[in-house]
Amino acid sequence: MSDHGGNIYAASRKTGFPLSRILDFSASINPLGVPKRAALAMKDHIGSLRHYPEPYSEGLADCIGKQFGSGNEAIICGNGSTELIYLIPRALRPARVLIPAPTFGEYERACRGSGASVVAGFRLNHERDFDVDPALFIEAMSGGPKGTEPYDMAFLCNPNNPTGRLVSKEDVLGIADAAESLSCYLVVDEAFIDFCPEASVVAQVARNPHLIVLRSLTKFYALSGIRLGYGVLHPSVAERIRAYKEPWTVNSLAQCAGVAALEDTAYQRASRETMEREKSFMEAELKKMGIPFVPSAANYYLLRVEHGAASAVAALEGKGILVRHCANFAGLDETYIRVAVRSRLENERLLKEMGEICAGS
Repeated sequence: MSDHGGNIYAASRKTGFPLSRILDFSASINPLGVPKRAALAMKDHIGSLRHYPEPYSEGLADCIGKQFGSGNEAIICGNGSTELIYLIPRALRPARVLIPAPTFGEYERACRGSGASVVAGFRLNHERDFDVDPALFIEAMSGGPKGTEPYDMAFLCNPNNPTGRLVSKEDVLGIADAAESLSCYLVVDEAFIDFCPEASVVAQVARNPHLIVLRSLTKFYALSGIRLGYGVLHPSVAERIRAYKEPWTVNSLAQCAGVAALEDTAYQRASRETMEREKSFMEAELKKMGIPFVPSAANYYLLRVEHGAASAVAALEGKGILVRHCANFAGLDETYIRVAVRSRLENERLLKEMGEICAGS
């Protein structure tokens, strides 16, 4: 797990900084923090800890289903969406899987662990800001111009991690329609879609049994520590996957916090307003500094530091600032780093330190 961002505990042990002095730009978490309604809900439900939680998060699934106009039979809640990333290949047993590169590395790990014989990367081009070309992706799903076997599962992270690039709703649905005709499951990971909710395809799952949408409450709702996510699936597919799912993986406090967070429209509105403001500030400052970045629909940026990216990451860590070095993402090299968008004071601190480090390199 050292390959991922967000491990402030390991950073504290390594640097000697107390946790309170570490600024973590390596994990892309909402700078507004845990919604007050979710925090109060957890406090109010402390007494319930002597009881087992609902085995399959039925109450939370009801809440999610009402938001999307579906029954809870279409919802599977998990210990973070990562649980579902592993559960889905384990249940559906794909033999051939197509995954963009670069993207979140757990898709490949989960599919290889479930026994997939082929896990192929669909290489994204940095000259096109790592955008997914829908026509080329559909061609690849079908086996490509060489006429190899079609894939039976494909993943799309939308917006993509670590690039922040967004595939339009129309294009995702076009890919999903093609996947259905190929009998290929399309898993769309919308972990960051709450920052651009108009692009979500979650409402279209009911009409396409080959479309699976994953959502997370880790990023937008800053609930990383309690691990909470869910999947929206066609009921027939959800039934197959649920047969492989362990009970009680979502604890009682996570379930009640999830309901409170999803109903907190004021928090949602404030989060989007804050992110829009801070992203405008970050982009303007990065341009002034001459640091190339990939335009992002999410709450993070992929930066390119042509010379000394690894040393810049280490120098920032020495100041108690964590950023994500992206050299271990398939499709990226050692010149890329990813930084989250945080509060104004924190963003100013990062940019100041980066400016001094880059100027001295």
